[in-house]
Amino acid sequence: MNRFIENVTPGIAELTPYVPGKPISELERELGISHSVKLASNENPLGASPKVAEAIGRSVAELARYPDGGGHDLRFALGVKHDVDPARITLGNGSNDVLDMIARVFLAPGSESLFSQYAFAVYPISSQAAGAKLVVAPADDYGHDLDAMRLRITGATRVIWIANPNNPTGTWLEADELKAFLAAVPENVIVVVDEAYSEYVTQEAYPDVSRWLEDFPNLVVTRTFSKAYGLAALRVGYGISHPDVAELLNRVRQPFNVNSFAQAGALAALEDQAFIQSSVEANLAGLTQLIEGFEALGLGYIPSVGNFITVELDCSGVEIDQALLREGCIARPVANYGMPNHLRVTVGLPEENRRFLDALKKVLGR
Repeated sequence: MNRFIENVTPGIAELTPYVPGKPISELERELGISHSVKLASNENPLGASPKVAEAIGRSVAELARYPDGGGHDLRFALGVKHDVDPARITLGNGSNDVLDMIARVFLAPGSESLFSQYAFAVYPISSQAAGAKLVVAPADDYGHDLDAMRLRITGATRVIWIANPNNPTGTWLEADELKAFLAAVPENVIVVVDEAYSEYVTQEAYPDVSRWLEDFPNLVVTRTFSKAYGLAALRVGYGISHPDVAELLNRVRQPFNVNSFAQAGALAALEDQAFIQSSVEANLAGLTQLIEGFEALGLGYIPSVGNFITVELDCSGVEIDQALLREGCIARPVANYGMPNHLRVTVGLPEENRRFLDALKKVLGR
């Protein structure tokens, strides 16, 4: 028992912190192995655009200077990208930072936070830290059941969280159903649409929800540079919202929360859309490779439009994960999402995908 547990704010005592994917260095140190592959954290296997390293190199000369606290140039560039006023942009130390700001601003003890059964773990963590009641809607085939979510909106609901595509399942919502849901939500309820994996989606019916901000002032869209742009180490993301919402978020945003290298790298990444296209093409090929491998092993999977796919096992995902670690392959068990017999696997390079599939075949004895 923690000796200070009685002094914490409501919600913290029962809070289970987010557990990131195991680093390669930690695995190899623990097991005394080498040449491991990590397919656990949905990182871009192609890395980042070469333009990013060049931009960061130029920024080193200003190492002793504080970053631009308002992120003027990056917010302006993002405003151009999304055709919105930069006043609608809130920068974050990763999009997780923006999600946490939303929870701190709009949630409190007595309020309710609504999300789907297999939603991203940060939604309940940030909500519980703010003292809000967690309301979980049952999922529809591992995705969002928007009708079930709508029925759970009450007078105490303050924030609704929707990931599109969803993590960890890779499912997605089409434009018509999502817009109809937003139209049914009371205007005083903030709806967060988390589009962390949007760059990877190629389906025509997938919506760019940032285009709907004029119609829904209570909408907040979050994006990240950690996935398709390959800037996970820099920690830079952003939210797009009504200017009044952005102004409130900026009241709790930490000073200089996005460092100078992150801002420079993000600006350079935005300029290299050819790199994004290459990443999307490589991801589609990798998804096909993994799916064919799962089918050859007689395994089910959840169809995904992200840069990851969740495979269904006929045994404990945690046990298989431990066996895979001994083979030098890091995947992601998702028992904490209520999916004890599943593993989420990031799409890697062709040789990484093959290494994982070979290891999976070995540990399954097939």
